[in-house]
Amino acid sequence: MLKGISHLFSPELLATLYRMGHGDEIVLGDAHFPGESLGIPVIRADGLQVADLLDAMLPLYELDSYVDHPLMMMAVVSGDSIDPQVEIDYQAQIDKHHPNAPAILRLERFAFYERAKSAFAVVMTGETRKYANIILKKGVTPI
Repeated sequence: MLKGISHLFSPELLATLYRMGHGDEIVLGDAHFPGESLGIPVIRADGLQVADLLDAMLPLYELDSYVDHPLMMMAVVSGDSIDPQVEIDYQAQIDKHHPNAPAILRLERFAFYERAKSAFAVVMTGETRKYANIILKKGVTPI
């Protein structure tokens, strides 16, 4: 354990966040997300909820200010239902740590999967709510 670092971080996740450079993206995938089939590094965070990870990560993680949308979620497939509380929970953590962050962009399902394939890593969580995946684009850390 380290002082000031959330106990939710595994050594692997903390090391991954540290190794990421500006412009790199990380996917926080829900329990349904096909992370293992993307061909990129997968970090297991079973039992953890995405909103809790956002609360732990965002104080350490600068969002990319050089792009219009450093935060992306999957758009709802036509005819499907969504729990609006998912985005409310995520937005609460974003507002807490990055109050001036741009709105979350919603990407069509397969566009989201394609985008995720080029991410630095995917964190597979225990989040069971549908459409609970989010991509974060890392920015330049101020000195």
